[in-house]
Amino acid sequence: MIFPAELEQFLKWLETTPIAETIRENEILFPWIEAVHVLAIVLVVGTISIIDLRLLGVASLDRAATRLMRDVLPWTWGAFVIAAITGSLLFSSNAPKYAHNFFFQGKMVFLVAAGLNMAIFHVFGLRSVARWDTAPRPPPAARTAGAASLILWVAVVAFGRWIGFTLH
Repeated sequence: MIFPAELEQFLKWLETTPIAETIRENEILFPWIEAVHVLAIVLVVGTISIIDLRLLGVASLDRAATRLMRDVLPWTWGAFVIAAITGSLLFSSNAPKYAHNFFFQGKMVFLVAAGLNMAIFHVFGLRSVARWDTAPRPPPAARTAGAASLILWVAVVAFGRWIGFTLH
């Protein structure tokens, strides 16, 4: 993918910032940041999976969906913030190469799609939650949102994992 010249300049500037250079040149800093990033992603995907499995009607059937979301989502958002910060730090260390990497681009597309799926569900899917909140089998729209979410987050993780194998 070809980026506009301004974006290319920004990417080159970003990788020359002191923090990016420190991350890139330090033998242990990148692996530590990456480890925290992976742990945060595990927590994000794990907590989202708890909710998605409830929406699919497969797990946590004894709990109201809204109660489960209220209990789990603060952990999801906290972990997401950590993942976003650590991911941004990792990206900055080699911004032009990451930006042009097919798997990085795919990860970002799937991440945006997962966010849109969540936003659509929260805007439209929760309108009728009072009717199915405690039902063991949520309506098709909720099940579809849960299934789409699981698929999209698996894609985010898979593409993210392949970045390291293809970044040359």
